[in-house]
Amino acid sequence: MAADYLDAVNWNADGLVPAIAQEATTGKVLMLAWMNREALAATMKEGRAVYWSRGRARLWRKGEESGHVQIVKDVRLDCDNDAVLLVVEQQGGIACHTGRERCFHQRLEQERWASVEPVLRNPQEIYRRK
Repeated sequence: MAADYLDAVNWNADGLVPAIAQEATTGKVLMLAWMNREALAATMKEGRAVYWSRGRARLWRKGEESGHVQIVKDVRLDCDNDAVLLVVEQQGGIACHTGRERCFHQRLEQERWASVEPVLRNPQEIYRRK
């Protein structure tokens, strides 16, 4: 019976569901990523955001390289059961790999995308390769 919540999700043909991370205190949408069953189960077990990296084809614990962990405060499923909302406390104030607060930093202005939010920390400092 413990997996009932996983069975309720309408996973896509690849076994994934989009997951939106929203900052608990401000309500700002931080990012969109993907989860598979294992990622959602790990998120629930660990209390931190765990996603499925399509590029790396493996689980990705948010902040595993950057230290910018997302502590999960609430988990919601939309009315069609095909999108997950994670209400999180974003550690370090940076959710985006570009060093910005959130991934949605580009705004459409006169038919062009403009980055309208500052880089808070240089990504090369965040993601130092060993």
